[in-house]
Amino acid sequence: MVDNGSIFQRVSPLNRGLGWRRLWLWVGAALVLAALVGSTSRPISAGASKERDHQVSGGARTIIEGGTGGAAPLPVTTVLAFHANGQGGAFECLALAPATATGAESGTFEVNAMYVTGKVTSVHVTGRTAVMNGTATVTGLGATPPGETTPFTASVTAGGPGATVVLTVSGLTFHEILLEGQITVG
Repeated sequence: MVDNGSIFQRVSPLNRGLGWRRLWLWVGAALVLAALVGSTSRPISAGASKERDHQVSGGARTIIEGGTGGAAPLPVTTVLAFHANGQGGAFECLALAPATATGAESGTFEVNAMYVTGKVTSVHVTGRTAVMNGTATVTGLGATPPGETTPFTASVTAGGPGATVVLTVSGLTFHEILLEGQITVG
């Protein structure tokens, strides 16, 4: 037989107040932990990334389509390096040409034809293509006056050899094809 008086006379830990405080302490700790984890996680759903999250980087050796142009074009190679995201970045391009059009030195690319060094101020990504805009100092072909900068736009396609770069600076446009290196767009 069960004594009803003894059941109701017992006081559970939750009724004493101590248990309720422990329960609320655990609930509070769980909520704080969930908030911390949520604030450090990046969104992973499609379309959740923001423009500022886009990144582009690359380093390559390229050849300029058509070289120097004209009736007897000289080949022009470039050494290209850049990195950018929504906060900005850097862009470097050194164009090298041979000292002579024919002969033993015509395959030696040692003449500094143009150097573009600049700061990327914005980047826009669409699929596998990124367009970087910024300002640059230019020496050689299309040179800027000392201490001055000029706007530039560089459109790059992700990939390795065969990927493309289109650089527009100082009123000139250069279509480049990667020979070596890699461009990453994300």
